[in-house]
Amino acid sequence: MSKIKIIIFLLITAFVLSSCAGRVAPPRTVPSKLPPSLRPYEINGVRYYPIPSALGYTEEGIASWYGDDFHGKPTSSGEPYNMHGMTAAHKTLPLGTHVKVVHRENGKSIIVRVNDRGPFVSGRIIDLTYSAAKQLGMVDPGTIPVRVEAVQVATEHSVDGRTRWDAEAIPDFRFGNFAIQVGAFQKVTNALKLREAMLKQLGKVHIHPPSYYDSAGFYRVQAGQYKDLFEAQKQAATLRQQGYPAAFVVAVEE
Repeated sequence: MSKIKIIIFLLITAFVLSSCAGRVAPPRTVPSKLPPSLRPYEINGVRYYPIPSALGYTEEGIASWYGDDFHGKPTSSGEPYNMHGMTAAHKTLPLGTHVKVVHRENGKSIIVRVNDRGPFVSGRIIDLTYSAAKQLGMVDPGTIPVRVEAVQVATEHSVDGRTRWDAEAIPDFRFGNFAIQVGAFQKVTNALKLREAMLKQLGKVHIHPPSYYDSAGFYRVQAGQYKDLFEAQKQAATLRQQGYPAAFVVAVEE
């Protein structure tokens, strides 16, 4: 290649790079720095966004259990799975949340701690350990209808001969750093158009290119900057009414 052609090539490259500068954030090639309880993840092409808070959580559906095939293997929290422990897998509750699981047919109930993600089977809302399933009487049927509620857990100990109970708080992530994801596009030009529209309304808008783990290749448009989850949720509801049906709140890094 001649010297003139090299110079022309470099000028064109510089022009293209400068025209994109400040419009699209650099690719994320490392895992998110968000805490595990809030970290988005992808299973079989479906992207899951953990809810920021367990406060007031209640849900009814089908529970299942998993046993020795997974015993000793790492869970989503990093702990090894213990089929004889009292833990559970849930798709979106913050890791570390304690929940009360009630068998809706026989009334039995247990308290378990969420330390894993799942179950990824349609219609199932929680996966229990073998021991937890045994206490509910669901080992043989495999699945049962349940009600799941986020709860506080109290620990009993003695102080000067008197019994004292210390309650663990339900994880509350109301205050932090939040944005509203308004849209996701495989073409960056569509993301840029939406960014321009959102700038006039919300002021601060970022385009996040496909991450290392995003096989679908979407450019995600995230708008606004909020410290209060409830305020972000109100704005997201307003945007949905204004013609952005896909708007939802996401936790972001500082």
